[in-house]
Amino acid sequence: MLAPPCRLYCLLKRAQMLLLGLGIAYLMAGSILLLQRSSIRVTQPNLASLPPLLSLAAPPTALRTAGLGVRTRSRWASVQPQSGGGAKATRHWPASQRLGVQHLHRRWFHSLLPESPEQRAPLHSRHKGTYIGCFLHNASDRALGGTMLYDLRKMTSSLCQDTCSESGYQFAGLEYGAECHCGNRISSSRAAEEDCSLVCRGERGSPCGGVGRLSIYKVEEQLPGHRKFKNVHHRGCFKLPNTTISTFPVSSFQPNLTTQSCVETCTDKELPLAVFKKPHCFCSWASSLFSLNQQCVGDTGLNHTSNSTHPTAPKLDHYQVYHTPVLDSRCKERMFLPQRSSSLVALSSFPGAGNTWVRHLIELVTGYYTGSFYFDGTLYNRGFKGEKDYWKSGRSISVKTHESGQKEIEMFDSAILLIRNPYRSLMAEFNRKCAGHLGHATDVQLKSKEWPEFVSSYAPWWASHALSWLRFGRRLLVVHYEELQMALVPQLRLITAFLNVSMTEERLFCAQGNQDGHFKRSGGQRPSFDPFTPDMRHMIDPFILTVDQALKGRNFSGVPQEYLPR
Repeated sequence: MLAPPCRLYCLLKRAQMLLLGLGIAYLMAGSILLLQRSSIRVTQPNLASLPPLLSLAAPPTALRTAGLGVRTRSRWASVQPQSGGGAKATRHWPASQRLGVQHLHRRWFHSLLPESPEQRAPLHSRHKGTYIGCFLHNASDRALGGTMLYDLRKMTSSLCQDTCSESGYQFAGLEYGAECHCGNRISSSRAAEEDCSLVCRGERGSPCGGVGRLSIYKVEEQLPGHRKFKNVHHRGCFKLPNTTISTFPVSSFQPNLTTQSCVETCTDKELPLAVFKKPHCFCSWASSLFSLNQQCVGDTGLNHTSNSTHPTAPKLDHYQVYHTPVLDSRCKERMFLPQRSSSLVALSSFPGAGNTWVRHLIELVTGYYTGSFYFDGTLYNRGFKGEKDYWKSGRSISVKTHESGQKEIEMFDSAILLIRNPYRSLMAEFNRKCAGHLGHATDVQLKSKEWPEFVSSYAPWWASHALSWLRFGRRLLVVHYEELQMALVPQLRLITAFLNVSMTEERLFCAQGNQDGHFKRSGGQRPSFDPFTPDMRHMIDPFILTVDQALKGRNFSGVPQEYLPR
């Protein structure tokens, strides 16, 4: 009678062992396939100073929501700040093994990043420049020393080349498949071509660097006088003694000297200032010689670009000074606060009011990272490293927020309240929702039913956001976006004084010379019609008047005149 149960028991035991064996075989096959796909090279020379492991931008759950065109609630809602700032002891890996681990880590991290409509790029793109080769790029041997751009989702060789060309550089280098470096000279030795085996996130079929390696391209050359630069700004007219001029590192005599030709000369020499008086062009670093109190009396032309008409001819010993697109090396140095601050400062604004631009300026002028109540993977990938930091950590100089509830407002000890014309704010936020941080909504989208629904729901929020911060904010500095555009330096002085940070002349040069950055939407594209109907204006104009009265009630100046309905 016991025979059948025993046979059944033996059968189940054998089936269990069989399933266990099949599971182990499956895992082994998957591991072998993963190693084959990763194509890891574990025997590379000169690995003593490889960069550290790339920090995760966010947990995988946060990565799934990053860049989807929606603003998510702070991912830190249920996370407690970690105590202690000391670094933990880490295991020392052999150089070759450390390379393999970094390579796997970066490939795994890139594979987690989703592609949103904003960030989706073609898999193949036209290569404009000439591929030079693979070069070393680490702490001791940096191939290119100019500006750099992060984009972990849609980096392509063409995007990198365009960025470097517009910034005045001749070479573009890609690293890790996601980082773009620029420069006018290659300062390291070649590496084996197989070391640059990573592919760009936004394209296939072209080298995109490796771990501590750059795939370098020579950007497409343009005829002299036809090169188009971003971030070229007229600093002003300065009276300089001849003894000082003779000490500038670069000088040239150009009988047909123009603003463009002098800027091109200094850009090619990787110097941030172009100083000229016909027919002489000089190139220099930023220094106290070009402080605002040294300017010519009556000169206020701080917003001219190389495409504008030439300013009034300078007097004897007076020189016109322009910022070139080259970013001073000192401007790249940013860090978290050396000591955690017990006071939380909000950088609060309605969406579309220019919060990202102001964060860029604050980081340039102070040298400290700004944080965020949210996590925006796109901003983190573009260099805003405070995005991944816990917003209550006290390590950031200020914290971005769009919240307007009393509880959220009272969590901050003070705040910079950034206000922008509601018409422009609404347009900017709708652009972001439709086409990302740098794109524009099309006429078709503005004529759809989503646009009036967006205006009817967001316009009251513009008013309630400002009113709530004026009512519940403890210590406020009100900054109007338009006034910051028109008077950059005075407004930055107010902001740094409010943040209790001293602003050096060098840092002021950083903000002036790179005030647009890579995250300010270009103003070239405009809708072919007025998207705001009379009914929309009848709704928005009373909100403007209400905010104007509330500002004056808190002893602030009212909204700029251009806001007020006519």
